[in-house]
Amino acid sequence: MAGMRTRGRRGADLGRNMASQAADIAALLRHECSLLVELYRNKENFPSDVAGVPLVSIPSPSSHLDPGDKLWHLHSALEQCCSLMERAITREKEEFDGGEMGEYQTRRKMVKDRLSRLVIVTRDLLKATDGPSIVTPSLDASQLDGPTALFELKLWVYGIFMEVEHWSNTAIQIFQDLQPDATKVPSKRTRSSRITPRMR
Repeated sequence: MAGMRTRGRRGADLGRNMASQAADIAALLRHECSLLVELYRNKENFPSDVAGVPLVSIPSPSSHLDPGDKLWHLHSALEQCCSLMERAITREKEEFDGGEMGEYQTRRKMVKDRLSRLVIVTRDLLKATDGPSIVTPSLDASQLDGPTALFELKLWVYGIFMEVEHWSNTAIQIFQDLQPDATKVPSKRTRSSRITPRMR
């Protein structure tokens, strides 16, 4: 029995340590994405209240869900964000960048790499806490391809960045719930600039 209790404590400690690491990564992603959003808004001369259309099909996790289910929602949403981010970069390179690698492109790559890292850490944490099996709902082709008109394409890209910012903030909250004694990272409301609210 003592051995089982020791293994249980070690598993709990491992989960808290992983949650702390994940929260740090999510906080860095949120910061970098907020800078990317500002760069993009200035680059495209968007007003501060412009809204991106919600694109991730996963609902924000309810506070009533257990930690494993919250992690499943988060991992699935981050996976979709990653797919959208990769597609947005491809579309921008095809339509706008022309091989340029300036401050905006560097920041965009930084956000994409940090997001990919957060997906991996969240998956590992989900497995470590015996969360539900990972089956991420797929986005349909129209969601991944984006619009063809240039202005709508720019709004679509902006919407993707807003999704990443929103889900990085959600990630911080979820990871902190898994480590209640840890120092909290202040959360931000990243949906306030949406004209179209997410209906869940």
